[in-house]
Amino acid sequence: MSERNDSQNTPGDDAAKSAGTAGDSAVRGDGGYNAGIAVFSYIIGGIIVWSLIGWGLDYLWGTRWIVLAGALLGAAGGFYLSHMHGLTSSRKSADGNDAASGPSEDGDSNAK
Repeated sequence: MSERNDSQNTPGDDAAKSAGTAGDSAVRGDGGYNAGIAVFSYIIGGIIVWSLIGWGLDYLWGTRWIVLAGALLGAAGGFYLSHMHGLTSSRKSADGNDAASGPSEDGDSNAK
């Protein structure tokens, strides 16, 4: 039996390493389903947690509006968290075209 040297690189190794990255969801065929579920759970989880906190503060302070403020804060926090984890950003296209999709930095280079 021969030992495999870690410095050797076979063609299958690169595919195995990149299969676990979040940006390759379109290549793997899940179409971003897992990212969508994660965004949904962050937002719903934020709403539930911060609504419960708001409900508790409403109960303690005798108010009725903090639960709504908590729900809004939880939704905003869940979206922010999913954005920071890169779940709401655009993915690489399946054809391998990694060109920027936004306007150019100088604003006039693509004008005709």
